[in-house]
Amino acid sequence: MKELVIISGKGGTGKTSVTASFAALASNAVLADCDVDAADLHLILNPEICHRHDFYSGHEAVIREADCIACGLCQTLCRFDAIQESGGTFRVDSASCEGCGVCKAFCPSGAIDFPDRLCGEWFVSKTRFGTLIHARLGIGAENSGKLVSTVRAQAKQFAQTIQADWILVDGPPGTGCPVIASITGADAVLAVTEPTCSGQHDLLRVLALARHFKIPAFVCINKWDINPEMTGKIEATAAEAGATILGRIPYDKSITTAQINGQSVVELNNGAASQAIQTLWEKLCQTLK
Repeated sequence: MKELVIISGKGGTGKTSVTASFAALASNAVLADCDVDAADLHLILNPEICHRHDFYSGHEAVIREADCIACGLCQTLCRFDAIQESGGTFRVDSASCEGCGVCKAFCPSGAIDFPDRLCGEWFVSKTRFGTLIHARLGIGAENSGKLVSTVRAQAKQFAQTIQADWILVDGPPGTGCPVIASITGADAVLAVTEPTCSGQHDLLRVLALARHFKIPAFVCINKWDINPEMTGKIEATAAEAGATILGRIPYDKSITTAQINGQSVVELNNGAASQAIQTLWEKLCQTLK
């Protein structure tokens, strides 16, 4: 079983479109969407949710009004201005509370509870290409890295159960905590970039991250033909950074059409982008297996 994580270094490069196409081309694969802050793989795969699970992380202060003596000490001590007072009643603003626990520790009447914080949900779903493990982080919620780790762990567990050949992970953009949680321990990463200055800059950052964790990195340039000169520069610098240049995907309106239809482009037609992605997949299979 091989775990491939498709990452991008920045948003909007086309990694989800590539992931969905790989899902259509792979056989016996488990899929995971680790972009828990703004998941969108489900828009193409149209999953049917089979199991839904709450995700708890950290704590949140809650004042019991019946036991509160309205001394205001909690408001004085809170560094995050999360304690609000109105008409002599104190309440915790859940959006501002960082769960540090200072208010609970120093409350003279013991009127503050500190329950686990509900931060989101994760799902096990059926799709036309197999099982999809995905999640949704709550608005303003924390610990996206922990939720990503949960999604990956569940995907791996299910893949072992059915003896899958592949775990295909749609990773989050950037190089932060969610990306680190997505790629650590993976067999390889595929970085999808675009021929722009920002694309080159962010690609080099994400390749440095993969190199730090000693994970083999492949690179493909999406919409390469809108700037062939920059494409050449990016491929040269990526190769110098130790990555393997896997190929190029041309600009193709079929990708947008496929998205509108809720399909991967390889399902829609056998056009230029579809053929390029099929070639990328064949190269990956040959290299990783």
